[in-house]
Amino acid sequence: MPDSVPAGVTDRGKFQDPDLTADGSRRARVALRRLETLWINTGTLCNLACRNCYIESSPRNDRLAYIRADEAAAYLDEIVRSDAGTRVIGFTGGEPFMNPEFMTMLADALGRGFETLTLTNAMRPMMKHREALSALRALHGGRLRIRVSLDHYTRALHETERGGHSWTPALAGLSWLDRNGFAPEVGGRTCWGEDEASTRAGYARLFATLGLTCNADDPIALTLFPEMDEGASVPEITAGCWAALGKSSADVMCSSSRMVVKRRGAATPAVVACTLLPYDPRFELGETLSDAAGPVSLNHVHCARFCVLGGGACGGA
Repeated sequence: MPDSVPAGVTDRGKFQDPDLTADGSRRARVALRRLETLWINTGTLCNLACRNCYIESSPRNDRLAYIRADEAAAYLDEIVRSDAGTRVIGFTGGEPFMNPEFMTMLADALGRGFETLTLTNAMRPMMKHREALSALRALHGGRLRIRVSLDHYTRALHETERGGHSWTPALAGLSWLDRNGFAPEVGGRTCWGEDEASTRAGYARLFATLGLTCNADDPIALTLFPEMDEGASVPEITAGCWAALGKSSADVMCSSSRMVVKRRGAATPAVVACTLLPYDPRFELGETLSDAAGPVSLNHVHCARFCVLGGGACGGA
C-alpha cells in the first residue's frame, strides 16, 4: 500500500488497487467502445469560484492551463486520420469563453462537421462573443450546442453555490441564447433534497416565466447531475456489479468519451479518462487518443457515486 492516500480514497482499504477492490473482488473495468465524444478542457480559470466545483475552477486556479487552438486541432486531426467515428466535441473549463483562442477552436470543430457542446455559465465572458456566436449559429445551426449551468431554479439556491450576483447575469445570457435561436440546454444539480419530478417542475416554472423554449422534461434539454463528494463513503464497483445493478459498462462515460487537458507547465496536452478526473494521475492515459484507447479501471469514488450508482454523465453524445 502507498504511504499517501490518493484523492478520491475514503479510507485506506478502498479505491487503491486498480485490479482488486478492498475485499479482494475483481474491480470493474470499462472498455472504450467508441470515442463518441471528445472533451477538451479549455483551462480551469473561471470568472466564478463556486462552492463545490468538482474541478476547483476559479479566477486564480490555472492548474489546467489554457489549451491552444493548434493543440486542440491536433486531436481533431487524429480523429479524422483514425476514422474514430466521433460525433461530438465538448468544451468545458473553467469557463471556456475566457480562453482567448476558444472561438477559434469552436469554429474549427464546427467547420470539420462535428457537433459541439460548450458548457458555460452564460455570463459576461460568453456575452462578449455574441456576434461571433451568432455568425457560427447562422453557419452551423443546431450542431452548435450550448449548455448553461443553472444549479437550481431559484436565485437563493443557485447563488448558494455560485455566489451573489451570479443569478441575473446567468438568466440574461440564457435568455439571449434562446431569443437568438440557439435552443440552449441547462445543467442543474440534484443536491437540494428534492425528488426529480419536483425539480423538473420547478425549472419548468422558471422557463415559462422567462419565456424560454427549453423543455424541462427532456433529460438532454435539462440535465440534472448527481453531486460529487470525494470524501463520501460509497461501495466499490466490482465486475459482478453490472448484473446485480441491472446496468452495463456501456452506460458510463469512459465507455464513449475521453478528455484532453493541458497541465500548467506541461509541454504538451494529455488525455484523461473522463471529465471528472482531471487531476488524478491514475487516470492520465497518454498524450494521444490512441494511447488512451485502453480500458479504464473504476478506481475512484466518482466512478462509483456519480457514474455507476448516480447514473450521471456529461451527456455529449
